[in-house]
Amino acid sequence: MKTKYAIVFICIVALVIIEKESNILSRVSDKLIQRQTPQQTPQTPLDYSNTTQNGSLMVLKMLLSKQAGTKGNYSNLSEEDDVDTYSYSGGRKHILLLATTRTGSSFVGEFFNQHGENMFYLFEPLWHVERMLTMAAEANNGTVLAGIYRDVLQGLFLCDFSPLEKFISPPPQDHVTAALFRRESSLSLCEEPVCSPVIKDVFERYHCRTRRCGPLNFTLASESCLSKQHHAIKTVRVRQLDTLQPLVEDPRLDVRIIQLVRDPRAILASRMVAFSSKYQTWKAWAQDGQVPEDDEEVKRLKGNCDHIRMSAEVGLSQPHWLRSRYMLVRYEDIARYPMQKAEEMYKFTGIPFSPQAREWILRNTQTTQEASGIYSTQKNSSEQAEKWRFSIPFTLAQVVQRVCGPTMKLFGYRFVDDENTLTDKSISLLEEKLFH
Repeated sequence: MKTKYAIVFICIVALVIIEKESNILSRVSDKLIQRQTPQQTPQTPLDYSNTTQNGSLMVLKMLLSKQAGTKGNYSNLSEEDDVDTYSYSGGRKHILLLATTRTGSSFVGEFFNQHGENMFYLFEPLWHVERMLTMAAEANNGTVLAGIYRDVLQGLFLCDFSPLEKFISPPPQDHVTAALFRRESSLSLCEEPVCSPVIKDVFERYHCRTRRCGPLNFTLASESCLSKQHHAIKTVRVRQLDTLQPLVEDPRLDVRIIQLVRDPRAILASRMVAFSSKYQTWKAWAQDGQVPEDDEEVKRLKGNCDHIRMSAEVGLSQPHWLRSRYMLVRYEDIARYPMQKAEEMYKFTGIPFSPQAREWILRNTQTTQEASGIYSTQKNSSEQAEKWRFSIPFTLAQVVQRVCGPTMKLFGYRFVDDENTLTDKSISLLEEKLFH
């Protein structure tokens, strides 16, 4: 009788093992089927009519299923491996710098852009998506827009530019465009062979910082991307961190997210200078001394603060999908201690802090003469962090404190009760605070 029970037990165990191996093989097969060559670019236009509740367009998902995979090691997979968390990135890191406008993100993005020949860096590629979709009906659905942002980022991290091409106007011809937003801000797109020879009569239109280039060939850009050890993207257009969970959990990627924040009062002051024509209402309120807090402009400010805070709360809570993959950094800390903070960010990403990046930081944080332009990255960083206190009227600072109070408290920004405190540089408005 004991022998009979033993035989039954062995059969049950064998069935469980077979079932487990079958599931693993099925999951591995599903993952590998998606890995195709980067040049398989769909030619059918995107159809925006089909949307899903989880925020992504079905057709965009179909497009992204043709994306390139990165070089990984699949030969060592065994039944003990958890395929859902197994990384195929082959040691490649994917850095996503999240921010909002006028937080110093162009400056901080240079920390990675200047890394050297092993880094492929893109400056605000989602600008094209936002520009095209703000006039479309789908743009009114924030969830759908967030899903499109995420899917385009996924394609770019996998060195597939075809999702982005769908949003560039005028459309690229044979994967060539002269219309990529601020191409010159990416060193990777300004080096050979991506920087192709110029056409004599149009060379003034297509130029990079140190050389003149012809129109951008996305095929060459994709090849350059695949040849780089690490990838980094800077964007100010992702509003909710939790919408990026599928991107972070993609086993082909090894994503590290750095969220850059800044004092909301400083952001408003900077925007009023950089985007003067869009902030005429705020300037009028500054002169009148009264701000109607039920105005749409004020509500928009509050909404922006709330989104920043909620994303940070998600990141700092370290959910399982973000564990060891999220870092929050204040611009003010970077401005005070640029080298130290750069070292911390590089350590977080797992990428060596290169001599080229160190040299750039030294050269561009101690300058006594600022370069012009709203995207300038050449600053005396310690002075820049306090400059806003002398340009924003106390009335507007009070409004920001009222509608963005919870955000300021989370990030450790001190409130001011009078104009003298606001403009007294001997009084720090920054609490010493660590974020984990």
